[in-house]
Amino acid sequence: MIRSDWRRLMARPATALMLTAALPVAAMAETQPTLNFNGVTGLIDMPTAEAQPDADLSVSISRFARTTRTTLTFQITPRLQGSFRYTGVRGLALGGYGANNTYYDRSFDVRYLLLKEGRWWPAVTIGLQDFIGTGLFSGEYVVATKHFSPRVKVTAGVGWGRLGSYGSFATMGVRPAPTQATGGTPNFKQWFRGPVAPFGGIEWQVNDRLGLKFEYSSDAYAEEAGKQGLFKRRSPLNFGAEYQLTDGIRVGAYYLYGSEIGLAANIALNPTRRATPGVSGPAPAPVALRPSPKADPAAWSTSWATAGTAATTAMAGNVAKRLGADGLVMESLAVTGSHVELRVRNARYDSSAQAIGRAARALTATMPASVETFDIVPVERGMNIARVRLNRSDLETLEHAPENAAALWQRAQISDAAAVADGHVTNPSPPRSFSWGLAPYLRYGLFDPTDPVRADVGLRLSGELRLARGLYLSGSVTQRLLGNMDNYNRPNNSVLPHVRTDDHLRSRKDTELERLTLAWFARPGPNLYSRVTAGYLERGFGGVSAELLWKPVNSRLALGAEVNYVKQRSFTSATAFGAYSVATGHVSAYYALPNDFHVQLDVGRYLAGDVGATLSVDREFANGWRVGAFATKTNVSSARFGEGSFDKGIRLSIPLNWIAGSPIRGATSATIRPIQRDGGARLNVSDRLYETVRGYHGQRLDDQWGRVWR
Repeated sequence: MIRSDWRRLMARPATALMLTAALPVAAMAETQPTLNFNGVTGLIDMPTAEAQPDADLSVSISRFARTTRTTLTFQITPRLQGSFRYTGVRGLALGGYGANNTYYDRSFDVRYLLLKEGRWWPAVTIGLQDFIGTGLFSGEYVVATKHFSPRVKVTAGVGWGRLGSYGSFATMGVRPAPTQATGGTPNFKQWFRGPVAPFGGIEWQVNDRLGLKFEYSSDAYAEEAGKQGLFKRRSPLNFGAEYQLTDGIRVGAYYLYGSEIGLAANIALNPTRRATPGVSGPAPAPVALRPSPKADPAAWSTSWATAGTAATTAMAGNVAKRLGADGLVMESLAVTGSHVELRVRNARYDSSAQAIGRAARALTATMPASVETFDIVPVERGMNIARVRLNRSDLETLEHAPENAAALWQRAQISDAAAVADGHVTNPSPPRSFSWGLAPYLRYGLFDPTDPVRADVGLRLSGELRLARGLYLSGSVTQRLLGNMDNYNRPNNSVLPHVRTDDHLRSRKDTELERLTLAWFARPGPNLYSRVTAGYLERGFGGVSAELLWKPVNSRLALGAEVNYVKQRSFTSATAFGAYSVATGHVSAYYALPNDFHVQLDVGRYLAGDVGATLSVDREFANGWRVGAFATKTNVSSARFGEGSFDKGIRLSIPLNWIAGSPIRGATSATIRPIQRDGGARLNVSDRLYETVRGYHGQRLDDQWGRVWR
């Protein structure tokens, strides 16, 4: 009886709506997770349990009580978030001041969403704050967040370290004091030890733009407000208002600890959301349809195939013209009665699949009707990278079919192209063999305590001459226009050969020969690629570099080896060398994981003569974005390495087409190191093989195949 009455009651729409509204339902949540003063998901100074949207990349800056925090945060997976923070506290006397009477500190955070919010339970996250370094700002926490209406959510948690320093209710062991040593290593002994204190707060999203926050903070600011009196902490309560200026920009103002006014701003990007509505550009030509054999049997005749090279040369000219209109360059062509093999170079498209699709369309418009099989061989640096085989009839039938990209991928064949067909005819109107460009450059140095931001801006003139297939002469010259990279007077305390720590001396030359090399690329055998480069390899070193790569086209695994003999270049002369020389090299393993992550392990000898390994992990997106991190550990001890203990950093690559919204190759890249030292330093050689060849191999083609019809 009760059960049937309940069913009748819930069958009434108004009653069901009122009862549902009274329940805390996670699916009703309209509020997006916001960032706190530390640049991680949180309230004001405290964390919350939510995760940012997957792949969100944010830069935030906050300021209060003489403290400035600049944070880069990346939502690595839907549950895992990582952050790098640079904090400056003016007037904080710890181990000496940096620039402007300010103490600077670098720190890393990581947090993991243990439990996603459900209908009856909160989201729960565990986090480590400043878990690598001196430990001055370190803290650990477990926090829960629950929506109680679509726009109101409540957070409660417990913290250790900085987050357990006010109002503690228990103690879990003895927490070691922060250290002023070289830093840079995980401070395991501090984690989840010492006093435990509660924190919490409420966030109310008033409307789509305005949000209000209130929190109870468990950070006593014992050093800043206690020992050194940089501000007065009168209350644990903080209040704030935030405003969403655009989808990616949020600003806020706050009243903190009963005495201070604070300001914050953050900018968020997401590789899965383009900065522009899409990639514009000329539409592709339609697939040219053949007449049926019954309607026009002469068109299907193969008699043309016996006409000799003159017919093939004329055909090659037509193909080259068609390809040129789409920004592709024909290298050579071989045709039989039923088969064509096209070697083509992509000069325009960031998507390898789009280049393949455009080449296939050009062949449908230029090949006789009897030619059914298209072998498209993309060429990079003179090397045949892969063979993509498509049936012409599949192109004709699938062009306007639903799910046509997936259907074409199922029928395509990807194989090695170390050997090509006989009878190739080269482009009768080859493009010029010399290319050049003039572009601005930015060179920077970050996080030095005496001068945290140094940069040079100038122009880079680059050029390349193709001498023969696979043989290239290239170089670049820079002209500095303005900057302060040369204004560096901090004594060099490195006990290793100064392979990187003296690089600021090179910035004293306004005009610099940056690079001048002769490089030869080849295919020594199936699944093998080779490179030999000689000359001024980079700003700091010149010599000879040789590399061999094993990379099957349909394998996620690749193996490589590189050997180099180099001498350090002069700091004052454009062409001379110094006394230091070294033999260096690595063996490398590369693996593309199925979930868009890529792992690379390099083991070998570095520029300073130290021996060790570098582990790199990147998240890669189909549109070309890459966000990753790396760490190098060698036989150099932390004490001999110096500040930072070992080489590590974050790297970011953004494709130019994502910014410009037009089909253009290339990317803008940046590497952020907490500090550059001499240990673990590797030679910077252009055109290493793995990144050169992998774009047209199976896994990368599969990722981008959705653009094959564009």
